[in-house]
Amino acid sequence: MVDFKLYLKDIHFEKYLKKLNKKLKNKKIIIYGAGAFFKYIKENYNLNSLNIIGISDLKFNENEEGEKYLDYNIIPLDKILDYKPDYLVIATMHYEKIIDNFEVNILNETKIKAIPLARKKLWDLIKEIWKD
Repeated sequence: MVDFKLYLKDIHFEKYLKKLNKKLKNKKIIIYGAGAFFKYIKENYNLNSLNIIGISDLKFNENEEGEKYLDYNIIPLDKILDYKPDYLVIATMHYEKIIDNFEVNILNETKIKAIPLARKKLWDLIKEIWKD
């Protein structure tokens, strides 16, 4: 099992979160990824500066739309575009392929940008790419 605390420290998450807060100021955000990684971040870091309008995940369905998860409105995956977010922030450790999938299959004809909530160091990304 991954030690989220150590992982986030290793990637300098606090520093990145400060940059993210500035970049995303006054932007509408939907979080994608409602797993243990996001739950840990939510419980241990202040995300209040981010204008998070909801959270989406494959595990949510249309019947849950508008219900709450971790104090955020649940947005089913197929309803993301209806909310017109400025950013889709991917809250998983392995975000690269997820971002690519969103950009190609869902966000391709929109101005919505997909970015990671916790970005890895460049060298680690390169190693992962070459490993595949």
